[in-house]
Amino acid sequence: GRWWFSWRRKEHEISARKSNEVSKNQEDTTLQRRQNDSSSDEVAISSHQGDRSMPDAITQKFLPTYKKSLRLSSDEIKKLNLRDGPNDVVFSVTTQYQGTCRCEANIYLWNWNDKVVISDIDGTITRSDALGHILPHLGKDWTHQGIAKLFHKIHLNGYKFLYCSARAIGMAHITKGYLECVNDQGWMLPKGPILLAPSSLFSAFHREVIEKKPEVFKIACLTDIRNLFGSNSRPFHAAFGNRLTDVYAYKEVALPESRIFTVNPKGELIQELIKITKSTYERLGEVVEFLFPPIGKDVASPEFSQFSYWKSSLPTVDFEDFV
Repeated sequence: GRWWFSWRRKEHEISARKSNEVSKNQEDTTLQRRQNDSSSDEVAISSHQGDRSMPDAITQKFLPTYKKSLRLSSDEIKKLNLRDGPNDVVFSVTTQYQGTCRCEANIYLWNWNDKVVISDIDGTITRSDALGHILPHLGKDWTHQGIAKLFHKIHLNGYKFLYCSARAIGMAHITKGYLECVNDQGWMLPKGPILLAPSSLFSAFHREVIEKKPEVFKIACLTDIRNLFGSNSRPFHAAFGNRLTDVYAYKEVALPESRIFTVNPKGELIQELIKITKSTYERLGEVVEFLFPPIGKDVASPEFSQFSYWKSSLPTVDFEDFV
């Protein structure tokens, strides 16, 4: 009986082991099948996604990219068919909060060899910076005497005028209207582009009146204008301002000190090369032919004039002999 029991026991153990091995093998095969199925599904999904991503990548590669800009390219400017002098244009600007705004402006077409005279507005045409923003709107004439007559004479000699101010762009219409209404005994200011700071009214007023750093905008703006004429050209002939920051900005665009003029609230005009001598706009208008000679087609630049060519060169001095 024992052997039968023991034999049955051994047989039971062997059968149990075989059943366990079979069950393990079945589990392994099912796991392997599941892994294979999942891997095949992943491969199918990845291949399907790859098939989808391929045309997306191709379409993204050939889609044109657009960027908002207020600067026109040369081809776009050519399509405008501009004429010499001022041209009236209308464009729209779309913003998130203000929507679409319709703007009117002027595009000036000049020759590559034109000579430009720069003029500040506040403190240069007006008598002071802060009151120059306020008093003209109240009907008060706050313009320097003789400046309109001087600028008109300079313009008749063939020079172009460029008005550059650190005022906000929102004051463009007011500033343009003020310059057009300046009347000094029948003399009017010459027309020209008005370049203002592309910022809000409070930030522009704070930068110009409180911080007193308008040269940051003026240097960048005048540098862009100078680059339009070429890298080695000097289109700016003279400049008028009322602060040391204006002088610094004008020097940064290669203007000589002999043709930089500053005016104080009293109307006294100072040439930066000779700061001791003081003049006025009216007195400068009497000798305008000497500082602003008429521009003709055959007139050479001052660097190649008769005086510059025939003058005797200065002797070389060795400063070590004086030590």
